[in-house]
Amino acid sequence: METSPILETRTTANMKAGQKKSSKTRTFWMSRRVRQNIPLWIMFLPIAAFYLIFKYTPMLGLVIAFKNYNFYEGIWGSPWVGWQNFQHLFTQAQSVQIIRNTLVLSVLTVFVSFPFPIILAILLNEARKMWFKRMVQTLVYLPHFFSWVIVGGIVVTLFSQSGVINAGVTKLFGESYAFLFHEWSWVSIFLGSGIWKEAGFSAIIYLAALTTIDPSLYEAASMDGANKWKQTWHITIPGISPTIILMLILAMGHVMEVGFDQVYVLQNSIVSNVSDVISTFIYQTGLQGGQFSLTTALGLFESLVGLVLVVMTNAIAKRFNRQLW
Repeated sequence: METSPILETRTTANMKAGQKKSSKTRTFWMSRRVRQNIPLWIMFLPIAAFYLIFKYTPMLGLVIAFKNYNFYEGIWGSPWVGWQNFQHLFTQAQSVQIIRNTLVLSVLTVFVSFPFPIILAILLNEARKMWFKRMVQTLVYLPHFFSWVIVGGIVVTLFSQSGVINAGVTKLFGESYAFLFHEWSWVSIFLGSGIWKEAGFSAIIYLAALTTIDPSLYEAASMDGANKWKQTWHITIPGISPTIILMLILAMGHVMEVGFDQVYVLQNSIVSNVSDVISTFIYQTGLQGGQFSLTTALGLFESLVGLVLVVMTNAIAKRFNRQLW
């Protein structure tokens, strides 16, 4: 059946008029929404200014990774060297070892310490005595507010050869053990001290997520004969799984970042084969040695690796969520 040219022209005109009207309506509602939210935009301006001034503007300094930077000629006047700093970085045996140490310690920190806040939050959520719950929360939150200088001093005092732990070891085995001067024990102390300091404070997020789970689910599961372990596995963990995935994605973004303070206060020259990381290398070589271009190149590489890991983890998490639900 053929349509007349007049009918086609009218139909096209009506479609264009409808699109024009829809566009005007959308513009009107957008402008109205902007006007209604002017107080919120004003409140947002200081935050935007903070990130623009202190987060994004300093990124312009990354250009010195491709230059032979010196103070006299400045950032823009220093000569270009292209990829020379990166080539120099990845041909040095020390740089490769530092990147390896950073990666190993970060991966161990993520996968060893990541479950502890979740377990702690679930255990605290099951506590029925409020006085006991508050006391435990206070004790496990407290280390977060100590600086690593204080925490490092406590750890070194405990594990030194004349410390409390070695006093017990000497009584049991007849001689002390240099915990801080053996690589495997140093790594264990590094991981343990990080868990002790941050697990309690990190558990706050999971405790908040646990409050969103409907209590009637536990009642129904209990009536069906499910014990605490089954309730935790089938209700609690799936209920907080979005929070767990989000925290894992954020943690993966910091895989190439090992805290300078923790390593600096715990390390010594004997265990430098496992304790020298990117942050300490930047401090020693960049700030003390004056090789700013080389350490900037290393910092840029660290950030790019973190970006790639965040994107990959996010994609895996989305696929996992689709398969799960």
